[in-house]
Amino acid sequence: MMDASPYVCKLIPEQAFRLASGVKAPLSEKTAGNEESGECWSPDTKPHPLEVGWLQVGGGTSQEHMDFLLDDRRSLYTRHGGVTLPTDLGAGMAAYLTNGLLADQPYRVSAKFRCGGKERLLDIYLSQVAKGRDGIKDLTDLMRIAQRRYGEVYDCVPG
Repeated sequence: MMDASPYVCKLIPEQAFRLASGVKAPLSEKTAGNEESGECWSPDTKPHPLEVGWLQVGGGTSQEHMDFLLDDRRSLYTRHGGVTLPTDLGAGMAAYLTNGLLADQPYRVSAKFRCGGKERLLDIYLSQVAKGRDGIKDLTDLMRIAQRRYGEVYDCVPG
């Protein structure tokens, strides 16, 4: 998957998103929050074909709260046959959720990683994966790119 501008939600290369999802519609994005906590989605239709969420320890978010959120995601992803991410991406999983309230965006990846000495949590959700694509591999690749971009955008070094 190629990491090249333009980016959607600051972190996801548009070309990589389109390749993984098969979305051809024009992309407009909406962002809520700030550097410490927020989300972005694109395009602004329901269900959102792409949603990205981020959170960092500090500014009202404790380490315990972040750990709780990640544990909750891991539990859910495990129940749906989730796959543990490579260790270089931190602690996290990718999964395809087949039913329930989250079925509008069934392709999900979440990872807790360090950047600039602070714990960060990054979530990427897709409503669909293009026919013939490996959704879990694409989610893992998108997370790798998003973490690298996160470091560039927020001036920290992931690792």
